[in-house]
Amino acid sequence: MRSIEVFDTTLRDGEQSAGVNLHRHEKLEIAYQLEAYGVDVMEAGFPASSQGDFESVREIASVIKNSVVAGLARSTEGDIDRSWEALRGAVSPRLHLFIGTSPIHMQYKFRMTPDEVLESTVAAVRYAKKYFSDIEWSAEDATRSDPEFLARVISAVIREGATVINLPDTVGYTTPTEYAELFRYVQENVPGIEKVKLSAHCHDDLGMAVINTLSAIGAGVHQFEGTINGIGERAGNVAIEEVALALATRKDFFQAETGLVLAQTLRTSRLVSKLTGMPVPPNKAVVGANAFAHESGIHQDGVLKNKETYEIMKPEMIGHSSNSLPIGKHSGRHALRVKCEELGIKLDEAEFLRLFKSVKELTDKKKVVSDDDIMALAYDTVGAAQQPHYELQSLHVSYSAGSISTTTLELSTPDGEVVREAATGNGSVEAIYHTIERLIGEEIELLDYRIQSTTGGRDSLAEVYVKVAMQGKSGSGRGVDSDVLAASAKAYLDAVNRILAGMTHGATERARTADARMAAEAKVAGESEMSEESPLEEQAAKA
Repeated sequence: MRSIEVFDTTLRDGEQSAGVNLHRHEKLEIAYQLEAYGVDVMEAGFPASSQGDFESVREIASVIKNSVVAGLARSTEGDIDRSWEALRGAVSPRLHLFIGTSPIHMQYKFRMTPDEVLESTVAAVRYAKKYFSDIEWSAEDATRSDPEFLARVISAVIREGATVINLPDTVGYTTPTEYAELFRYVQENVPGIEKVKLSAHCHDDLGMAVINTLSAIGAGVHQFEGTINGIGERAGNVAIEEVALALATRKDFFQAETGLVLAQTLRTSRLVSKLTGMPVPPNKAVVGANAFAHESGIHQDGVLKNKETYEIMKPEMIGHSSNSLPIGKHSGRHALRVKCEELGIKLDEAEFLRLFKSVKELTDKKKVVSDDDIMALAYDTVGAAQQPHYELQSLHVSYSAGSISTTTLELSTPDGEVVREAATGNGSVEAIYHTIERLIGEEIELLDYRIQSTTGGRDSLAEVYVKVAMQGKSGSGRGVDSDVLAASAKAYLDAVNRILAGMTHGATERARTADARMAAEAKVAGESEMSEESPLEEQAAKA
């Protein structure tokens, strides 16, 4: 039985999904869960892309102990230096270098000849080897590259010390047979290929990411790369859980397995869905709400007689279980702490107390608080007090059919003031958002609005996800409440707070950069003045 390593890129490629905007504390929460899930490698981000990404990668690298932590870098010394700064604190750091190798990428994206790409690649790997012992090299758009040129570049990077070779199907173009043949060609035509691990990275533009990945595994790759729930650019990446469960369920055919803790599958999926705001389709394989549901009478009859008639996987295999420790009105802090441990929720003391308060408030409205309720409340409260922000204090909505809705709303501002305003709208949500605009004093455009419930039943919590644009920036937000309108207001404010936090952070970084530039210019000017002094003046200056 071959062991296949899992390279998770949810925090890098997954976060590039349209509309996804994760905060640092949310990335850290996902990183902890990926570690619990047992991924071999987690790509924490692209350190050179922004200060926020750099800080997230550095924080994740400092706390993750049981997985390799990787950072993406272009083939430039600046990117490599930045990645080392972010990853140097990791127990097991990996640099993930990439460059395009297809004719269309080399000509139009990089504006380089094949020889220039080869030269740049060799120089980058050689430079990176000063810092990193573990270097993964990726040929972007490998499946549309010339195999002979690909073999030349791979041979060169292996000689320079690359340890993993990744041949991504960057645009989801290839077919299962072609992808398997590409890996076989490389194994047959690259000297020293046995010294490195081969990796597959598939996108789902034509809906073939899973079968292409499985074909690559059949062709001998040692690692596959993907994301939780298959999120990512355009149509997304291969869904890690689907490949893992295919290998586990059909060991007889694939003769390969991962080291994932499969019982953590559902929890990992739900966490990523909640924090990214990307719902899992009910009919999605493995983790969809209907994956183990049987509606047809014939199917129900078969399952009641023998589950194996229509279930090829046991629900418990991916983490479905009954609520063995229900949280209710009389539950105390200890019970909630144990439940948080069961759910893999990591909170500091202040965050836990905020969660406990929220749970207690919810138990006044519903008899038993479900695991999904606790997870929703936890991810709504984590990081809430990390920076000054607008916060909903009170909300009153007046509505009747066929008339204009009116909202009166109170907010606490980042300065600690409590302000109050009223506005109208064609509906309750529009009235709420008009009121928030007045209070904040900004024109805000609502780009997307989605609502879902944490569980079934009329007492379920409402989870609202929005995307807004303000001052030329866009941001997403999430709000949770037992009341749909309060959840809508919270989501809108969360999106605004994220945009404002990003602007503040960007302004701070620009100020630091300007200060550093001025200091450097002053130093150069000082050195220039010293060089123009006479020997006597120079001696006096030294004295």
